[in-house]
Amino acid sequence: MNQPLNTPPPRRPADANPAPQVPGTNPAPQVPGANSTPSIRCPAAAAKDPTPCEGPQDAATIIDRHGRESAGCVHHCARLLAGLEGARVHPFVPAPQALDIYSRARELPPFAWEIGR
Repeated sequence: MNQPLNTPPPRRPADANPAPQVPGTNPAPQVPGANSTPSIRCPAAAAKDPTPCEGPQDAATIIDRHGRESAGCVHHCARLLAGLEGARVHPFVPAPQALDIYSRARELPPFAWEIGR
């Protein structure tokens, strides 16, 4: 790309890519005066998992046994960890968050959203 270094990067308009709607779920509640678009879920959330994110969407990172990483909130990282054999929490995740993820994952069956958990 032959773009001068002082040119700002192109930006997408805020309403160009709305959040995906999961079938069978209600959209995020609208608060008057707040942004009109529903919140976007973290990358660790499975497409069929209807549960909302808890906390920051980049709170932790899960590494599968092949070395692929997926960042997400604590809730969805725990759900992802419960369903992946040989997965682990990234070593740079703070200890309290990592322990919370492992504790939650231990109580969950794989693909918990399929049985209503």
